[in-house]
Amino acid sequence: MSVISQNFGIERVLRELSAAWAIARKDMRTYYLKPNIIVSGILFPLFMFLAFAIGKNAPPGTLIPGLIAITLLFSASSIEPVSIPIERRVKTFDRLLSAPISLHSLVFGESLSGFLYSLGIACLPLVIGVILFSTSIVYALTLVVAMALTAFCFATLGTLFAAYPTENVGEVMSMLNTVRLPLIFISGVFIPISAMPQIGQEIAFFSPLTYGNDMIEYAYTGTSLFSPLLDILALLIFILIFQFVANRLYKKFNT
Repeated sequence: MSVISQNFGIERVLRELSAAWAIARKDMRTYYLKPNIIVSGILFPLFMFLAFAIGKNAPPGTLIPGLIAITLLFSASSIEPVSIPIERRVKTFDRLLSAPISLHSLVFGESLSGFLYSLGIACLPLVIGVILFSTSIVYALTLVVAMALTAFCFATLGTLFAAYPTENVGEVMSMLNTVRLPLIFISGVFIPISAMPQIGQEIAFFSPLTYGNDMIEYAYTGTSLFSPLLDILALLIFILIFQFVANRLYKKFNT
């Protein structure tokens, strides 16, 4: 019986992962090139970064880690707040909810699409830094881990906000931006956390971008505010929290 139960459990996990991948592929085909996603996921973070970076007396190459962090934040969390309200409007989201899959697969699949999109977009500043500015990477593996965890963390955040039961993309984006924009200023991207007032330093501990940006900085410079292991642990905790809350919200608003 134990062998049968184990095989059944493995088959179920594989079926759920297959369903999550199908959801991610659907978003990849349908939404990656939509104008509002390109604006919110690529152009908006780029122009925001340039607006703050122009006044800094620093070599352009040293600004690449911050640009990667901002790009991950915006691009990862931009897919689901667009795709899910649209699918509610055309009633295709109801098919996903009635499909024989768990909410965990739905949330994971939606997050996966934002995760993959974000990694692809974040490679642009990474390559630009290496080719144009000869920006050296001290710990390449650390950078890969940092980008992956940060991307999935904010992709899950986007999925969480998209749980709000509306067919209006603007409503979800407005709520999401009330969180995304403050995160930039309290997470050490533009202002080092050590240079912030005491209350700002304390608030920074509650921002996932703090740990993602810190780990990316470590990968480029070899110095960081926290231990890379602490950054990894913090990002994993945020991912689990966001996934859990997203599952509860989808269950609350759709049952």
